[in-house]
Amino acid sequence: MRRGKIIILSGPSGSGKTTLYQKILASKRLSGRLIRCVSITTRSRRAGEKHGRDYFFISPKAFLFKKRSGHFLESQKVFGNYYGTPQKGVKDLLKEGKNVLLTIDVKGANVVRRKLPHAITIFVKVPSLAILKERLKQRGTETNQSLSLRMKVASEEMKQAREYDYVIVNDNFSSCYQQLAKLILRIVQR
Repeated sequence: MRRGKIIILSGPSGSGKTTLYQKILASKRLSGRLIRCVSITTRSRRAGEKHGRDYFFISPKAFLFKKRSGHFLESQKVFGNYYGTPQKGVKDLLKEGKNVLLTIDVKGANVVRRKLPHAITIFVKVPSLAILKERLKQRGTETNQSLSLRMKVASEEMKQAREYDYVIVNDNFSSCYQQLAKLILRIVQR
């Protein structure tokens, strides 16, 4: 049996990676070719998010227990909240020959690449930091202080794009999605 591929979709907060991830997973062209591995987080749910579909939302105490127990392939504290990718779920899916699509931050992607060097990485980049700032403002979830912090982190993350296998610029969502879907289809057909 062929081993599954792990594809990591990453980029700064506000780059559109989560929306692209959701649309890719819902794509008819990629139906049955990709499996999502639902991450675990301690952050509050955003409007429209569902427990078990978008994330598993748990308490910080439960998260730290899981972390100490070796539950995560990678885990990070991002903007005051913990996020983690379940290790057993990913590894089991790969052994079964399934292709796994993850959406994780840049630090988490670096950890997964070290543990699973065969991982294929795609960085979702924004055309400029000014555009990114506008996207984050439009979310309506950021204070001036959190926006400033996110912009500082995004500036550092954008510098790491060259470390990825592929970089896609999200200047127009529809064309970015089409480009990403074609790329992922090529990857899973190899």
